[in-house]
Amino acid sequence: MKWDATKYNWNHLRAFIATVEEGSLSAAARALRVSQPTLGRQVSALEQEIGVALFERTGTGRSLTKSGQELVHYARNMADAALEFSLAASGQSQLVEGTVCISTGELFAAHIMPPLIDRLLKQEPGIEIELVASNESSDLKRREADIAVRANHANQPDLISIDVGRLSSRLYASTAYLDKAGRPKNAKNIGNCRFIGFDDAGIYKQFLNGLGFELEERHFPVRAQSHLVQWAMAKQGLGIVTALESIADSDADMERLFPEIEPIVTPMYLVAHKEVITSHRVSVVFDFLKTELMDV
Repeated sequence: MKWDATKYNWNHLRAFIATVEEGSLSAAARALRVSQPTLGRQVSALEQEIGVALFERTGTGRSLTKSGQELVHYARNMADAALEFSLAASGQSQLVEGTVCISTGELFAAHIMPPLIDRLLKQEPGIEIELVASNESSDLKRREADIAVRANHANQPDLISIDVGRLSSRLYASTAYLDKAGRPKNAKNIGNCRFIGFDDAGIYKQFLNGLGFELEERHFPVRAQSHLVQWAMAKQGLGIVTALESIADSDADMERLFPEIEPIVTPMYLVAHKEVITSHRVSVVFDFLKTELMDV
């Protein structure tokens, strides 16, 4: 191999790839956790190192030059190879110590995971847990997390996906809210009750109407995309919310509504990349969660 032919800095190449993938310098800087001026200098340094202009300024920002368009394919291949190297390297570690990143939904992260993590840390004191609470699925192939708890099966061949049970959800409201607004008798007779919806209330309304309700837009005066915010709103008396039985039934301030409606059941999968799970610390956490989540 001609080692002297590669005269560029990997960090500079990474800055170029991130700018292309994220669409702008500002977005790329956030993704790489560096300042925008630093990222801009790294891209400029790469252009100087290879002697080619990769971007040109346009009215709306930057766009790839013809040379940049031709080179980005090779840059992406290098980035993918670097990720594969990182995944394989992670799998070589046989120590039961270090950080394991777990991704799961907001409510699950806030209410179900803490006692599980507490038991895990007592069992494996050398392990540290980073918990990513998001309703968006983390990209395990790009190392956004080592392990994910998801509601959908992973179909990618390089991901391991294990069915660990079912989660049941129902509709709840706070006792304080129901004392004020009245307790609905059934799905067809809800009176003036409010529902806490998502940003796109139409889809949620359609889903609930499929369960037997006859809801209109006026029944959703409060909306939030975050499940955690929705739960907090319901706790403070803003309306009716969908929540996990395992969380809401144990809250003395919340009441279960509409017993005639069957619970909303979703599957629960434990997912990891097949390379990462060969890491002993990751496999220890994976096996621990596989056992514990069966009882949730």
